[in-house]
Amino acid sequence: MVALETFVYLAIGLAVMIIGHFIIDLLIPVDFPREIHEGNKAVGWVSAGIYAGLGFIIRSAIISFDISESQDLMSGAISTGMFAGIGVAALLIGYFVVDLVNRKFNFGVELKEKNEAAGIMIFGIFMGVAFIVSGVIQ
Repeated sequence: MVALETFVYLAIGLAVMIIGHFIIDLLIPVDFPREIHEGNKAVGWVSAGIYAGLGFIIRSAIISFDISESQDLMSGAISTGMFAGIGVAALLIGYFVVDLVNRKFNFGVELKEKNEAAGIMIFGIFMGVAFIVSGVIQ
């Protein structure tokens, strides 16, 4: 049963991270694949923050769900998927709120200009938001 659970949660986690990355890429005004192909480390940091943050949120969702006689693997998988979706929304909210509040520069412009410091800052925002969401889940 543990092997089955591992593969089910791995599949959910990978799917959510890929879909979440795709959604965030659509909403942040930078073409992630092109920028990464061109060696834009700022966008690399942002991508790393998306995957790490979502992985942390998914981990918390998995360990917070107690599989008992009344709850099965399917319920746990659905719960994990829902929390992961909330995590994607939370990462986007964190990004846009900090970008809106910070009037000194624009994240989208800084990422296009390959400002690695901006990428690291966004990585930090994503991880901070992931820690908050993870704390709520647990």
